[in-house]
Amino acid sequence: MSTASPGIVRRFFGGIWRGYKVFRSLILNTLFILIVLIFLISIFSSKDTVEVPATSALVLNLNGDLVEEKRFVDPIATILNESFGGQSEPNEILVSDVLRVVQQATHDDRIQAMVLDLSGLRRASLDKLHAIGAELDNFKAAGKNIYARGAFFGQNQYFLASHANEVHLDPQGAVLLEGYGSFPMYYKSALEKLKVNTHVFRVGTYKSAVEPFIRDDMSEEARQDTLFWLNDLWDSYKAMVAERRDFTVESFIETHDEFYKHLQQHDGDLAQMALTLGLVDQLSTQQEFRRKMIELVGQNDNHTFNQVTFDDYRSLVVPKRQMDNPLTDKVAVVVARGMIVDGSAKAGTIGGESTAAMLRRARSDDKVKAVVLRIDSGGGSAFASDIIGREVQALRDAGKPVIASMGAVAASGGYWIAAPATEIWASPTTITGSIGIFGLFHSLEDSFNALGVNVDGVGTTELSGLSSGLPFYKGLQPREKDIFQLLIERGYKDFLSMVGEHRGMSIEEVDKVAQGRVFTGQRALEYGLVDKLGGFEDAIAAAAERAGLSHYDVKVIGHELSPFEQMVIDIFGGAANQGWLPQSAISPERQALGRLTQQLRHDFVTLSNFNDPQGLYAFCLLCQID
Repeated sequence: MSTASPGIVRRFFGGIWRGYKVFRSLILNTLFILIVLIFLISIFSSKDTVEVPATSALVLNLNGDLVEEKRFVDPIATILNESFGGQSEPNEILVSDVLRVVQQATHDDRIQAMVLDLSGLRRASLDKLHAIGAELDNFKAAGKNIYARGAFFGQNQYFLASHANEVHLDPQGAVLLEGYGSFPMYYKSALEKLKVNTHVFRVGTYKSAVEPFIRDDMSEEARQDTLFWLNDLWDSYKAMVAERRDFTVESFIETHDEFYKHLQQHDGDLAQMALTLGLVDQLSTQQEFRRKMIELVGQNDNHTFNQVTFDDYRSLVVPKRQMDNPLTDKVAVVVARGMIVDGSAKAGTIGGESTAAMLRRARSDDKVKAVVLRIDSGGGSAFASDIIGREVQALRDAGKPVIASMGAVAASGGYWIAAPATEIWASPTTITGSIGIFGLFHSLEDSFNALGVNVDGVGTTELSGLSSGLPFYKGLQPREKDIFQLLIERGYKDFLSMVGEHRGMSIEEVDKVAQGRVFTGQRALEYGLVDKLGGFEDAIAAAAERAGLSHYDVKVIGHELSPFEQMVIDIFGGAANQGWLPQSAISPERQALGRLTQQLRHDFVTLSNFNDPQGLYAFCLLCQID
């Protein structure tokens, strides 16, 4: 039997190591050159070249998801991901930027009209759309017309388009208003096939956040509860759109038979069907619409109408960084967007410690006289929610009123952090409530047994191994299950007591509207869970009034970035906006597959973010809508 000599072995592994070092150096050098090039381009490229013609149209081409706060994205990691064929994260648009742009355009004499190009608009909650729509109405009230034009209008896109003076649809286009739905994935059978055991502890008849892991379908309780608030949202949508388009809510098509009948009457022509139903005002090609706009605002050198895009106009009117006047009193704004997790978190996720730190900054700033806590969250860690709630109470104890302003969602843990506020404001279409607690634990003892892997040993007490995750490998013992259930019940009582204390309700009264039930803001007002209905600006005005302020500035207290993080975002953010970085094209097939994988990823990222130290969660999974 022959054997390799030690020298050959050393040369073999030495060659592998040298190859690795060459590969690593190549990657690092390439990345360094890329960073230097983008840095030089960002320095020497003029950013002051945006010009607005004397007669022009603002093209509001919104591309991405409308959000209250942009999530933190590492630009370098994003570049590497896309360079190797990965799918980029969806673009996000700050609602505040859109409002600022439309407000400025309303008073800009150069902007004589607006064109809504909404083909790139993706996710957007009804409260955000309503806030933008109010500013569009102000634009029209100033004597300026709005024209919406597109090949396809989905539900969110059409809501904004309905504010236009004229809605133009491509002759080959369509309008699809399908209503609201919630269609989560269910994993019970998949987990069983993987021999993963799911242990659930909960309180609340309607606390359905754990159902995807213990069922293969929606329970009747969850079905009734979800349909209840979805119908509220859909009724609000129909009422607002019908009023603007001057038709009745009965004009909305809601059944297959009705849709087929209308489509048959129009010989399968979706565009003509939309025109007959009054959803659009005119069928026009791109060329026809372009000629119309040229007649209105003139022609530029590119043989189209004089225009300025959303991003270009935003660069002129929205400052990159907020200038803080140290002499004026302030209403501070703290945005809590995303899942609530224990510890610190970047923007787009609510960390118990990091969000509490922002509230403490507001409390320690003598110029901050009141605080608005803007919430867009379905909840998460009960422990982290309690930490944030205690900081809200500390602000009140310091004599600073706190207005909780609910955005799209402020449910479960999102309601927990709102409850201690001086006042709670919600949009009529806010999704809130879901007052309940659950615990979720997966164990792999059966999976390990199937693989022939066993865990065994001894401990000085029956509790030994609990904190190191032994139940994950060996399963939960009957008494351990009793302990967890007792903790859940205690957490639910604490939740009820906290809400009752701050809302002036008895525990029994809170329990009647709790049990995990979800409400719209309008219903929550009726049940005493919120104080007033109104938007973000209304909440700011209420905070100022509570603090007795007549002259004040609004100060946003956000996540603090390191100098390096800020530099990288400034460089790469500007490069991305100007199109210097590669953009990946996604085929329709990949888009469809992407929606599936996105849901899977969302559910399991959510599961991985369950990091409450006690394993208690106040979270509303079904508060997502499609």
